Amino acid sequence: MAHPLYVAFVWHQHQPCYQSYGMVGNGHGYYQLPWVRLHGTRDYGGLIKLWARYPSLHQTVSFTPCLLAQLEDYAQGLAIDRHLALALSPVEKLSLEQKVEILTTFFEANPRTQIFPQHRYQQLYEQRQRQGIDWCISHWQPQDFSDLLAWHNLIWFDALTIAEDRDVRDWYFRQKSFTLGDRQRIISKQRQIIQGIIPLHRQLQESGQLEIITSPYGHPILPLLADTNIARTIQAALALPDPRFCWSEDGIRQLQQGKQYYRSTFGRESRGLWPPGLAVSPAMLQTVAQLRFEWLCADEFVLAQSLSTSAERSVWLNSVYRVPTEDGELAMVFRDQQLSDLISFQYGRYSPSQAAQDLIERLLARRQPQETSQPRLVTIALEGDVTWNSYEDNGFTFLQQFYQQCENLSRQGLLQLVTVSEFVDQFPPTRVIAGYNGIPSPLVGSWNRGNFSKWIGQPSQNQAWDYLIDARQALASHPEATEENNPEAWQALYGAESSDWFEAFGQGHSPQTLNSEALFRQHLIRLYHALNETPPGYLHHPLIDQNGDRPLGGYLYPHWDNLTNLIPWQVANGLAVQEGKEFVQKIYYGHDRQRLILRFDFHRFLPELIPDELHLAWYYPYLPHGHAPLAIASLPDQGPLNYYFHHHCRINLHHLQSHHDIAVGLNRWQPHPQRPKLVHQGQTLVVVIPMTALPETRPESLHLLLLLAQQGEFEANLSGDNLVQWPLH
Repeated sequence: MAHPLYVAFVWHQHQPCYQSYGMVGNGHGYYQLPWVRLHGTRDYGGLIKLWARYPSLHQTVSFTPCLLAQLEDYAQGLAIDRHLALALSPVEKLSLEQKVEILTTFFEANPRTQIFPQHRYQQLYEQRQRQGIDWCISHWQPQDFSDLLAWHNLIWFDALTIAEDRDVRDWYFRQKSFTLGDRQRIISKQRQIIQGIIPLHRQLQESGQLEIITSPYGHPILPLLADTNIARTIQAALALPDPRFCWSEDGIRQLQQGKQYYRSTFGRESRGLWPPGLAVSPAMLQTVAQLRFEWLCADEFVLAQSLSTSAERSVWLNSVYRVPTEDGELAMVFRDQQLSDLISFQYGRYSPSQAAQDLIERLLARRQPQETSQPRLVTIALEGDVTWNSYEDNGFTFLQQFYQQCENLSRQGLLQLVTVSEFVDQFPPTRVIAGYNGIPSPLVGSWNRGNFSKWIGQPSQNQAWDYLIDARQALASHPEATEENNPEAWQALYGAESSDWFEAFGQGHSPQTLNSEALFRQHLIRLYHALNETPPGYLHHPLIDQNGDRPLGGYLYPHWDNLTNLIPWQVANGLAVQEGKEFVQKIYYGHDRQRLILRFDFHRFLPELIPDELHLAWYYPYLPHGHAPLAIASLPDQGPLNYYFHHHCRINLHHLQSHHDIAVGLNRWQPHPQRPKLVHQGQTLVVVIPMTALPETRPESLHLLLLLAQQGEFEANLSGDNLVQWPLH
């Protein structure tokens, strides 16, 4: 009898520490950003209620202890964030500075899926976009601000709550005329939902439907804590901080803190571990085994780099492996990158029924073609919060339709959702990564195509590591400052070691990046103060844009005409070339009020030396529109190359001709009348795209892919593992 296809969903619930410097000594107090509260209301509280309706579908949930601690603060009324304080303020007494902050930050949501479906919120959003902040301050009445404060919170209720809670349903029906009393009741409703998150997860774990696992307390990249030079194992030429960060004991402490917090919260030991960034290394795996974890999850790229096999991908990927260490064996499951990324980045642009059906068909295609005694486990690992920003009704219709089909297939013996521990207990792993401690290619890498460049290597990232090294050495110079004697210093260190800050520093210049770098510095300042030391002066100045003359988002000053002159590009964003380095030396991108502009510096711009095609493809993450895949031969079936896009510009580098297509539906392109303008001088090519080629309502950002091709066949991915996120503010 053939086994069903076993599927293990591992949902990663995570937020970094948003507590601001100046909080009270017991660790509670003021939060700089509202994301724990908002995602708690919609995602952590909403998903668990949805899962409770499908008791036969077992899943695994990873909660970072740092997130659990912040949820507890909100549940107990011990936390207040900047947005919450503003939402509860009388609008008649708002200062000019508060109004500017509200108009700047209270539209931080996905316009297509969260703002546009609500008529009143869309009305306010379009006034801000078209008329500007100054106009809104001059013309808006107190009621306009009150409605904005209400809708900024209302859109974060989950679909089940909207459908079943009379108060929330009435607020959605009313749309406007919200009072301070209404806003107080909205916030109270949020707190009620957050209060139920941990108890309901505990209940479903006790029933056997959920397995809950932990992670290191503050969500650091564990291999980098042990030795930042581990990044050169994958990328030998990567620029790294010198001296290196090398405090492996921090990872051990954070893992111990994670185990302890999990035990106190859920009353049992965590069998599994979510390593932040799914990043692993030999030393880190030995530590995990030493602390008596039984299994952990990593990415398929890590496994692929460690195996030498010609077997079909589904054979070596859809298995559980035994990994021997000096301190015992670990079981490891490896994330199916394609399916995980489809849910995270693609299905939000499908209809819910199309997305659910596509996922089911892809899963069934992974079943064994014939009866075998070896069961297959597909591991789908992804974030359980920001994933849903691009979905209609926050993904609930998609998940409901998918779960209903899973129940039917489970009854037919074709597919079964399991927790990881259930599968490992029933089918103990037999595949061994042989000779692990001495093989030339050990298990090392992350979900970022196997490397660590998401968190280290760029100048701002390396400078942040330098700041962290200084602070860590200051802590080491105080041997009396143990965790028992000075918990404030250690909690500040754990907050600063979070992977989120270093990831943000590599994402260009955006308001989100500036928020992250400010919080990172605040954690370090808090550490020095806890040691009764004066923080270094550099911590009181922004880590990014310290010259103060570099506009956010790569904005190019409009009064220049020589597009190949390097001077204006010094205020634009630079992109490190990932592949095709033998052809392209450097890429810059920026914009002014009329144009999107990219500059490509080639090593030698000669037809016989470079591929004949440059491809630009992009979509707008927050606007409704058609999408289609790229019709390029031999394009690898992996993200972001297999994403669906809205624009596709093809440039013939040999003849300097351009063509522009736009997606008008799913899988359908048609010519766009506005083609890019090409300016060629020496080894430099500048591509100019008029802003009029963009939607009438100017998007806030676009996600861009850059490729080289030869006679229509894929040659190189210039933009690397992730799409270029281009803010257009």
